[in-house]
Amino acid sequence: MDNEIYAGLPWYALDWFNPAVLNNFTWEFSLALFGLLLIPLFILARWILRFYMNQKLPIALMKSQVSANPINLVRLVPDLLLALVFALVIIALARPQKTNEKVVQWTEGIDIMLVVDISQSMQIEDFKPNRLEAAKKVAEEFIDGRFQDRIGIVIFSGDAYSLSPLTTDYDLLKSYIKDIEFEMIENRGTAIGSALAVATNRMRESDSKSKVLILLSDGDNTAGNIDPITAAKLATAYDIKMYSIAIGKEGKVPFGKDFFGRPRMVDNTMDETTLREIAKIGEGEFFRVGDNKALENVFKLIDTYEKAEIQETRYKDTEDFYRNYLYWALVLFMLWMLTKSTFITNVLQD
Repeated sequence: MDNEIYAGLPWYALDWFNPAVLNNFTWEFSLALFGLLLIPLFILARWILRFYMNQKLPIALMKSQVSANPINLVRLVPDLLLALVFALVIIALARPQKTNEKVVQWTEGIDIMLVVDISQSMQIEDFKPNRLEAAKKVAEEFIDGRFQDRIGIVIFSGDAYSLSPLTTDYDLLKSYIKDIEFEMIENRGTAIGSALAVATNRMRESDSKSKVLILLSDGDNTAGNIDPITAAKLATAYDIKMYSIAIGKEGKVPFGKDFFGRPRMVDNTMDETTLREIAKIGEGEFFRVGDNKALENVFKLIDTYEKAEIQETRYKDTEDFYRNYLYWALVLFMLWMLTKSTFITNVLQD
């Protein structure tokens, strides 16, 4: 039970003596519970004292006149009541409590911009099912691993386009990624410089302590009116750290099907110079990946690099329940006092 359920029980409910309820308590003074072990000794001492203190008259009875009667056990009622009173007082002194602890996690967060190449060469199938789909998959997994970081998306081919501003709505981001297609930008080519400029524009007003740009491309800069190196230097002016990922193998790679339905092989080359220089300027790292697994590993590595420290604030809601046992002790004490009256005493002893 949680605190609300406990609070809903009246003090006279028998549920307070349910072993499951008692085991679920925390005890502020748990050592006091050892006092329960002394109660049997106390009662035994009372019986011994009573045995020697009471005056006895010798009476001769026939054996047939002496018989056990269960009603005689009624004489134990006062001692049983007194034992319960002491037990309840000890339980109350141990301070039974129920604590609900709430943990609130928070972090200052990081601003991350994913810059993804969707040029026609991203259809090459050296990655499964192709380069773009492999990039989309690891981007979604990357987003799932973040916590309170703002993430945005820029896509580019011949032009660059901001698909999503920085946001913590990860479900929305993943829906945007799922919808990425080659036809979203008509102009052909690879405008890396323009993509960096668009991403920088999205991040330049950010006041985050850490701003990260992850560029994923499979080609050289062949379009746009901004030089990639100039755009990279502009990004660093806004304290943006840049990682660049060159995706794709060199040599013969599958690209579509031939007339007979067999994989059509094309020659693929890549000049890494620009991507390496971008990472160097951005004080990040350059990665070259040739298959799906390598791409996944790179994103996992970046994920570990760019982690904000998650801090926790813990709230404890503690409620005491010792009063309920004191109320029960008071009721039983009143009953015990009642058994000490002359009339009740005679009933119990005769």
